Amino acid sequence: MSEITVATRYAKSIIDLAQEQGTVPEIKADMDLFLKTLKGSPELVAVLANPIISHSKKIKILDEIFLNKVNKTTLAFFKLMINKGRGEVLYFTAGEYINQYNFKNHITKANVTSATELSAANKATLIAELQQSIGGTVVLDAKVDPALIGGFVLTVGDRQVDTSIAASLKKLKKEFAVQA
Repeated sequence: MSEITVATRYAKSIIDLAQEQGTVPEIKADMDLFLKTLKGSPELVAVLANPIISHSKKIKILDEIFLNKVNKTTLAFFKLMINKGRGEVLYFTAGEYINQYNFKNHITKANVTSATELSAANKATLIAELQQSIGGTVVLDAKVDPALIGGFVLTVGDRQVDTSIAASLKKLKKEFAVQA
């Protein structure tokens, strides 16, 4: 069974428990913190995934990092996953929890990469148009890539709109190569 499939099942179970307890937003914040911590510490990811390191040592490490920073249900869930030998899927489970939370709350993530930094007004306009187009709430992650020369690349889910000058130049180059 793939890690994502396993993570999806565990994420569903923790989100169901959180709904029963009325702690869905708090646990979502915990999962955000957990993912941020793991992204900043490849060593911690390696420790959690390492079958040679004892469960008790992994739990002690998680306690040291997250005790009094996350909901007790979240910490108990982490410990349960470690004791079941599923430390390697904790990262994916946290990501899946956030995905399921976003789906249930009609939150869509969008990424925009532009040649220069977008102004606050441009971001607000883009978010408003996306929200009107797809419904729900849109969370926009903006990045800058000068290699685009001008324009932007917008990605929402599996759809992508590329209005960059670099893409236009690449397309022209391809067309000229075909004609030559």
